[in-house]
Amino acid sequence: MNSAADPAAPGRSPRRTPSRRPAWAGRNYSLLTAAAVVTHLGSHGALIAAAFAVLDAGGDGGDVGLVAAARTLPLVLFLLIGGALADRLPRHRVMVAANALNCVSQGLFALLVLTGDPQLWQMMLLTALNGTGQAFFSPAAEGMLLSSVRGEQAGRAFAVFRMAMQGAALGGAALGGAMVAVIGPGWVLAADAAAFAVAAGLRSFLDVSGVPARAPGGGMLSDLREGWREVAGRPWLWGIVVQFSLANAVVGAADAVYGPLVARDHLGGPAPWGLALGFFGAGTVVGALLMTRWKPQRLLLAGTLCVFPLALPSAALAVPVPAAALCAVMFVTGVTLEVFGVSWMTALHQEIPEDKLSRVSAYDWFGSVALVPLATALAGPAEQAFGRTPALWGCAALVVLVTAAVLCVPDVRNLRRRTKDVAMAGAPAVPGAESRSADAERPVGGLG
Repeated sequence: MNSAADPAAPGRSPRRTPSRRPAWAGRNYSLLTAAAVVTHLGSHGALIAAAFAVLDAGGDGGDVGLVAAARTLPLVLFLLIGGALADRLPRHRVMVAANALNCVSQGLFALLVLTGDPQLWQMMLLTALNGTGQAFFSPAAEGMLLSSVRGEQAGRAFAVFRMAMQGAALGGAALGGAMVAVIGPGWVLAADAAAFAVAAGLRSFLDVSGVPARAPGGGMLSDLREGWREVAGRPWLWGIVVQFSLANAVVGAADAVYGPLVARDHLGGPAPWGLALGFFGAGTVVGALLMTRWKPQRLLLAGTLCVFPLALPSAALAVPVPAAALCAVMFVTGVTLEVFGVSWMTALHQEIPEDKLSRVSAYDWFGSVALVPLATALAGPAEQAFGRTPALWGCAALVVLVTAAVLCVPDVRNLRRRTKDVAMAGAPAVPGAESRSADAERPVGGLG
């Protein structure tokens, strides 16, 4: 062999193989992205499988709703505790433990479905355990992701992450639906359990050896108060959390309750509604792809303007428009909502101190889900009291109203993207990740 081509030839230093990853895609970021793809492939199919498991066991639509509510309730109860815990303990350990709980709960759910006659209370209990794992996982995962990339390339990194995640969710729902039809819901739930096991294995390799040790706090309540002060001291932050508390509630009710009813009565059945939801998922992938290239300087202004189309699906259902038009509306909504999602993550990354990321993310998640169960429960009575069409127009109007209101907050209109890193004197680098800028560790004047 020619010595010039031999990396181990005497007198020559070994050749380094060029990395195929972009400079901003460090080791931790790559592991987090791979694990998210695996879990989203499994979990979105499992949502379909859980519903059919309930129906196959003799349940009705109300029972399906009870099982879904059993998953949401622990999210509301434990999200804030999960955020405080993730800022107190190494985040990757919280993530792995939560994945392990999800693996066990989904595995037991699968075993019940495959080998016996599952009872409603058993399915609700196991689904509640799954929701509990998600409550502890989500703040830790978001904090870990936000700290895994550097400020200059954060927007692109988050866009690629979300594109991979949304693509996996779309593929997981399609694959899960097909698998439920072919092999049954039990095996799909088992596949989801296996996906959580694989994801836990990937996340166990996250390198946090360079993360500075966090100073001991004064207890869980003290940590939660500190996180709340971080949220309450930034009008742009709490304003958008309140906005999405209301918007997610009414949109969730429209999608979960009114959408299937309109599809049944006017669009020809569940297939067009499922297709419309698929177009929404495709739109989120395209929106994330767009954000790998577009870097709006006024992050939250651009993102919030793109929330207005979130009112369109409710309006389209109120008319109601034909299935083809509904699919187009859902696609556009997915694109624009993803523009907000990437802009929001970038704003959190550059404005929130690293040691408080998980607590702030927990308050954000809490706001996003807290009112959804109530709004879903009230959707039926609202239809009886006002009629379905006025209720849907009310959903659309509320989205427009709260989005216009949050634009009245000066910091939402004026917060700008930072493009330069500032060296952190004496701060150790995080292995597997690019360093966050010192400028990103303190709030912009007027925001803190």
